[in-house]
Amino acid sequence: MENHLHTIPVRDWLKSPFQPLLISGPCSVETEEQFVETAKLLAATGRVNLLRGGLWKPRTRPNSFEGVGAIGLEWMVRARAETGLKLTTEVATAEHVELCLKHGIDVLWIGARTTVNPFSVQEIADALKGVDIPVIVKNPVNPDLQLWIGALERIYQSGITKLVAMHRGFSHFGDSIYRNKPMWEIPIALKTQYPQLSIFCDPSHICGRRDLLLQVAQKALDLGMDGLMLESHLTPDQAWSDAKQQVTPHALVDLLDQLQVRATSTDDRNFVNELHALRSRIDKVDEEIIQLIAKRMNITQELGRYKRDHNITILQVDRWKEIIDTRTMLADKLGLTREFIMHYLEQLHKESIRTQTRIMNEENGDIASQKNATDSIAP
Repeated sequence: MENHLHTIPVRDWLKSPFQPLLISGPCSVETEEQFVETAKLLAATGRVNLLRGGLWKPRTRPNSFEGVGAIGLEWMVRARAETGLKLTTEVATAEHVELCLKHGIDVLWIGARTTVNPFSVQEIADALKGVDIPVIVKNPVNPDLQLWIGALERIYQSGITKLVAMHRGFSHFGDSIYRNKPMWEIPIALKTQYPQLSIFCDPSHICGRRDLLLQVAQKALDLGMDGLMLESHLTPDQAWSDAKQQVTPHALVDLLDQLQVRATSTDDRNFVNELHALRSRIDKVDEEIIQLIAKRMNITQELGRYKRDHNITILQVDRWKEIIDTRTMLADKLGLTREFIMHYLEQLHKESIRTQTRIMNEENGDIASQKNATDSIAP
């Protein structure tokens, strides 16, 4: 999606007096009674803008509940008729799209496991040509911003302008309190590149557990996201899929009431002046930091030449360990998180290795040039 192409802001087609905009409903449509009764409870809250329910569930392993399929569309339509709530469900194939359009589903979403595959996204995009329907595109399961942008581009190029990105976290290796790591820097980068694009957050899939939902939802709102997708079930502990991350409609209202919705701007002149003063101080510090980094890299070049001249390897493991230990200890004393300072040190180290490698290669290039010159005049 090029910067000059504009999508329609979500609040222009999803009207609501409440903040944030909210998509809610069970992870899966299980039975007609389960879905309709949950829908009635959610409608009674007056806070839900779109009623969600999964019909086709892409599961990691076979023999798990993979959704009721097309029959659930009729149950969803009944829920809409009895509650007035608009409907949204996930589509992964052109056939899914056609079935949803036939039943008048109001909004479609593309799941993370589909977004990761450009062939699947293009199939959906082709099925949407000539159709005016809002589409939500979740981020791919792996942390790849360009893949996410590519999926948004494909749907946009099919003629869809009511387009929303959905941040649902990313797969990761190793231990984490999250089911899918938020990696907030990725949706921030997306919003920075396409400020007109509406972005929602799906705390349910990021957290994978109820006790983390509030803090993740609040973080999403603090970052200026336009809405939330929170899974709600009549009896979440008995849910056929993702039971631990779903909440009752009553608990959903409690969560929403605890959220603090912040303004994106203000006309308060005193606030604007103070904000400008604080930002100016940050700008000055950033300039000083960049100058210090440049100074450090100049010293790194000297270091690289010194190692080269004395035939010493670039990587000195003991020295790198010393840097980690001393700098993280200092960071702890100054109130900086170890994760942040390690990321900073790793980037500096990577650039230092790159710089010293270039210096070593320059010497090798000189030696090779001298050898070629000698070979050219050899008898």
